[in-house]
Order: sequence, then C-alpha cells, then structure tokens
Amino acid sequence: MRRILLLAALIAIPVTAMAQQDPPAAAERDALTPEQMVDLRQSKMGRGGSTLSRLKQAADAGTDLSTLGEQTRWLADWAEELPRLFAPGTDVAGTDARPEVWSDSAGFAAQAERFRTATRDLAAAAAANDRPAFLAAWTATRATCGSCHEGYKN
Repeated sequence: MRRILLLAALIAIPVTAMAQQDPPAAAERDALTPEQMVDLRQSKMGRGGSTLSRLKQAADAGTDLSTLGEQTRWLADWAEELPRLFAPGTDVAGTDARPEVWSDSAGFAAQAERFRTATRDLAAAAAANDRPAFLAAWTATRATCGSCHEGYKN
C-alpha cells in the first residue's frame, strides 16, 4: 500500500508542478499520458477560474489595474494553451469534457478563439489601467468560459 501511495505521489508532483508553471512545450505535452493531460487541464481550469475571480475582486476594490499584468498575462497564455490540452485521445475516464469537444472540433475551436480574444482584451485593458474596458473584457471572458462549459463540459 505504501508503494502505491508513493508512486501516486511521484506521478502527481510533476503534473501539479506543471500546472503552476508556464505552458508545457509541445514535446513535453506530447509526452504526457492522456490521464496526465486531463489532470493538467483540470488543474489549469481551476487556476483560471480562481484567477478570473481574483481579477474581478481587485477591480471592484479599485486596484490599479496595471498591477494585474502577471495574472492577466497568465490567463491569456492559458487561453492560448487550452485547445492543445484537448488533444485526440484525451477523452478518458476522469474528464468532464463532453464528446462534442472532439466531434465538434470546429465549434470547440471557435469557442476557444473567443476565449483567447477576450483574455487578450483583458490583459490590454489591465496594462492600460482602463477600468471600463477591463470590466467589459472581464465580462466577455467570463461569458466565454460559461458558454464553452455549457456546450462542452458535463
């Protein structure tokens, strides 16, 4: 039993660490098992949701939005990476993704592009410390998350 727990911990550490770092390079991502890919994308989804919530809280508190650059850039980088984490073969047990992610790849790609655009707009508004544009981009980003989850998540 101790061996199984140790093995599970050794496998989980790299996946958890990857979720906190920059997006993995294509070669690193391609080396992941489908189950590791699911773990990575679920971890990134969780971080994305919490980042989006923190950004809204900061904006509502009157924070100088230009100080949110690291968080908004991470979100934009995540939006760029997201579609690649739904590679063919990653529709395995433990995923919340619906089969439509793969059977409606054009629709999923369109949703992902809307998310990328919204997060880029969010990062640009933060850099400019433009509160009205930031709030509009935040709303658009949140809406793209929700509409994608409605169509492509169980």
